[in-house]
This record gives sequence, structure tokens and C-alpha cells, in this order.
Amino acid sequence: MSSKPFQFKEFTVQQDRCAMKIGTDGVLLGAWTELNKNPNSILDIGAGTGVIALMLAQRSAAELVDAIEIDNDAYEQCVENFEASPWGDRLFCYHAGFDEFVAEIEDTYDLIVSNPPFYSEKVSSGNEQRDIARANFSLPFEELLEGVAKLLNKNGIFSIIIPFKEEETFLQMAERENLFPSRISHVKGSPTSEVKRSLIELTFQQKETLTSSLIIEKERHEYTEEYIALTKDFYLKM
Repeated sequence: MSSKPFQFKEFTVQQDRCAMKIGTDGVLLGAWTELNKNPNSILDIGAGTGVIALMLAQRSAAELVDAIEIDNDAYEQCVENFEASPWGDRLFCYHAGFDEFVAEIEDTYDLIVSNPPFYSEKVSSGNEQRDIARANFSLPFEELLEGVAKLLNKNGIFSIIIPFKEEETFLQMAERENLFPSRISHVKGSPTSEVKRSLIELTFQQKETLTSSLIIEKERHEYTEEYIALTKDFYLKM
């Protein structure tokens, strides 16, 4: 993955010090997350470069867009990206682990998002920083959901992207925290490929789940209309 700055339409993301570079997952989550309830306070858990928080700052009028990042280099880079953006006065990054953040924060958020670490098997890429950023053991789903249940206000929304193969287990864990799916979108790279990701929106209200699917490319480098519609406000070439 390139560590060159990533230029979006309204902001630039420096990523040379982040283990996890800008990828489709983060951009998808930042674009797919529902804002029709006009959240006033947003939290991005495991911010990395800060791209999702930046996208939500661009898309919303939220007065407070907080992020947390445990890795030192990623945290510093996230702060730089926030300060260089047009929304620097609304964005704030905490340098903390999720457990200490949950223990200290007394306010609740209208919207929480996370593109969490999701490799449950310990995979080594030879880059320890990248492995920690990708490994589920650094923030297991149970711990994530337990914290979200404490930090989300009663009418709030939690939006996340996870591997499709983890969806069923993840939803069972969510239900134990009284969080229920209101929207799920299954993401495929192409019409013939398998479903790789699940975009999931959870709330404390039990209602019918709206399920949809999203295909990214019709064929190599030819994007589908729905993917273009979702990301055109961000990608320069859409």
C-alpha cells in the first residue's frame, strides 16, 4: 500500500506513519453511515489516519467529532490530519486505549463508528505495528460492543464494518448488549465474487432489519453506479 498522501475532494490524509493505510473499508463506512438523525456528537473508535471521522465531519453538522487511537504514530498523524482539515475546530483525537476511554468518558454519543481490527487469527506481516492495527485481539468484538453500549445514547446509532464471515457471531454478541441491527449491507468486490464485508448499523431499538447488497466493481476499474453514488463526494476521480 502506498504511504503517499491520499487526496480526497475536500481534504487530504497523510498516512506515511500509519500502519493501516487508506482502504476501501474505511471509505465505505464513512460514506454508508446514516446521518439522517443529524447527530450532534460522533465518536470514531480506532481512528487510524482519521479518515472516517474526517468524512463524517464533511457530511454532517455535528459540533463534536471525537476519535480515539491507541498507536502513538497513528495518533499523531490523525491529529495532524484533523488540524489540516477544514473542520479542525470540530475534530478531536484522544490518545487512549478503548477500555480507559470508556472508563473516563461520562457523556454519550449520538453516533459511534468503527472500522475495527478484525483478523482473529494471529497473522504476521513482518510489521508489528500493522499487525496490531489489524489484529482482533487488540480490541475483541465483545469489548468493543460492551463499551459502545455504555457510550451510545439511547436513540443513538452504532455503525461498523466487519468481515462477512464474522457477522452472525457479531450480531449474537451485540444482542447480549441490547444492540440490534437496523440496517445491513453485504459488500462484494464484483458481481461474481463472494460477499467479503458486512456494513452493520445497530441501535437499542428492535425493528425490522433493512438488508441490501453493494457491489463495488462491474469489472476491473469499472465501478458500479451505487458505489459511485456512495463515494463521489470524496474520491477525486468519481
